[in-house]
Amino acid sequence: MRNDTIVAIATPAGVGGIAVVRVSGSDALSMALSHLSVGTLEPRHATYCRFDDIDDGIAVYYPAGYTGEPTVEFSCHGSIYVQQAIVQAFVDSGARMAEPGEYTMRAFLNGRLDLSQAEAVADLIDAATPAQHRLAVSQLRGGYAEELKSLRQQLLDLTSLLELELDFSQEDVEFADRSQLQNLLHRLTDAVTKLINSFQMGNAIKHGIPLAIVGVPNAGKSTLLNALLNDDRAIVSPIPGTTRDTIEETLVIEGIPFRLIDTAGIRRSGDTVEQLGIERSRKAMKDAEIVLCVCDGTASVDETEWILEGLKNRKCLLVMNKADRMANPRYGNIEPGSDCYYISALTGEGIEELKHRIAQSVRKNMDAGGILLSNARHLEALRNVAAALQQVEGGLADGIPADLVAVDLRDALYHLGTITGDVTNDEVLGNIFSRFCVGK
Repeated sequence: MRNDTIVAIATPAGVGGIAVVRVSGSDALSMALSHLSVGTLEPRHATYCRFDDIDDGIAVYYPAGYTGEPTVEFSCHGSIYVQQAIVQAFVDSGARMAEPGEYTMRAFLNGRLDLSQAEAVADLIDAATPAQHRLAVSQLRGGYAEELKSLRQQLLDLTSLLELELDFSQEDVEFADRSQLQNLLHRLTDAVTKLINSFQMGNAIKHGIPLAIVGVPNAGKSTLLNALLNDDRAIVSPIPGTTRDTIEETLVIEGIPFRLIDTAGIRRSGDTVEQLGIERSRKAMKDAEIVLCVCDGTASVDETEWILEGLKNRKCLLVMNKADRMANPRYGNIEPGSDCYYISALTGEGIEELKHRIAQSVRKNMDAGGILLSNARHLEALRNVAAALQQVEGGLADGIPADLVAVDLRDALYHLGTITGDVTNDEVLGNIFSRFCVGK
């Protein structure tokens, strides 16, 4: 760990009303005072002062700031010249320009955050919707970290009991009751599996929940996309097969980010290009978290039924379009207001109700409680933990010696430690924090 003093602009690049220059390290206070018009800075108090002859502003001193080190933040006017001049003054005094993510990395190295919380800082900065914000804040405030610490402590207890037996192997003593160990392993495995299974929703919230709009040609899929977006994003034509490829757009519905995917109409076609588009439609259906199956309410029901066959056991909302031209809205034995939504993408009728239902279909999973996993690196580590626990469980069931079982337990501990940062290396840290902005 470097213990030199670093400096960077902590606010976004460019001209603004206010900018903040942050200096952190053992010499941060003395460096700042050498440039300020005041002789001292009271900890955690805002002090109006002048920085050399460059600018007047507000200085705040933190004895153990965000990084866990002495930190001074100087708020100045947002002139590019002023910002750069203040930074250069600190560099001339011996500070070094901070690298991307170095402030957060120092916070991790100084024990202010564990590694999973440090990664949540980047997610919080990138959050663009209320759902993404809630996910990042939950992880940053330690809910996820506490869950991991609990798992790790239980693994440590289990490993300690088995390794204690190794110290008394000559006496043939068992400190750990095997039935209790099996029960503990079941609980650990269930907890890890629950986290792994939560990744689909957590990752979808982080990057946008994929929602595919499918149906036969001319059902009104592209018109529905435009109506949801309130924009003429897709070309609309009465000619069947106009859409030949998927079109993706992002939409926030009731604070939840969705990736809307308009697809080519699915039908039996001999056109090679259209067939390629249909294959992409099928892939979008397979990968989507939610599928909107759009039906033409004025056409034959039979045209859509074979598509619905392929959507069994999927989260699918049936959307009957062109309700403004339907004399008696019905679809088989499905009544309006149940699993079938009657809309007119052309006039906007029913669109807001459909949006609300789309949000409801995922909110119940988001509000069900528990921790949502959203980091691919953590997913890989937890899968390794689950595999190691499976080896342990099999070893205990087969009566394998405690020393061999302990090896698999230590493997599970290792992979769990790579998430929290209890086990790490410089290459992993460099890769994680290089994705941060300078000044954070």
